[in-house]
Amino acid sequence: MVAEYTKNQKIRQRVRIRFCKLGDLRLIGHRDLARLLERMFRRAGLRLSMSEGFHPKPRISFPSALAVGFEGHNEVMELELAENWTPRSLLQRLDEFCPPGIAFGSIEVCPPGSKKAQVRSLTYEIPVDSRHRRELPDRIRRLMVSESCFVERSRDQKPIDLRPRLESLSLLDDVLLMSILASAEATPGPREVLAALELPPIEAYAAKNGVYPRRTTVELKA
Repeated sequence: MVAEYTKNQKIRQRVRIRFCKLGDLRLIGHRDLARLLERMFRRAGLRLSMSEGFHPKPRISFPSALAVGFEGHNEVMELELAENWTPRSLLQRLDEFCPPGIAFGSIEVCPPGSKKAQVRSLTYEIPVDSRHRRELPDRIRRLMVSESCFVERSRDQKPIDLRPRLESLSLLDDVLLMSILASAEATPGPREVLAALELPPIEAYAAKNGVYPRRTTVELKA
């Protein structure tokens, strides 16, 4: 199951893991999620590859952090191990120590020397109140036909043009569907899209028929 670790050769196996963050875990931030997963990996007895320096840390990376308040139904993380595992064996081990709200979908071993995961696009589904349903189609249409739509961010960040990064936007029944293209400079989030549509901030959204705001897909570049 696990290859022998030798002193003569330092093993660094990088694996790409698809997982879900569900239920009450949507209320924890990215750093808390990273700490939760690190503790779980250690409880599972995994030998983690550590960074160099005075304060070594496990080599765990997320190509796109998930905002507080959102469930994640197809998230991505990469983990470096100091031992070799097969995807099947590693998935079985993680399932044994999986905390409530986390579910693992698939694992793939990254070839040596391959690039880290890069995000192409992010897809979200947000249940909206039926009282907004009448005005939303017109607001969506105006936004999608506009050449630009600048939105404010935090005080230390410049406004960004949302429109070039908004790949698709539609309303299906009472669910707002959006796909956002990633950018190396600044990737807008669903909060900016809600603001552009004159909708309440994400904190105002409660579960609708048991469905929370969620990120359904993290699509990676080939």
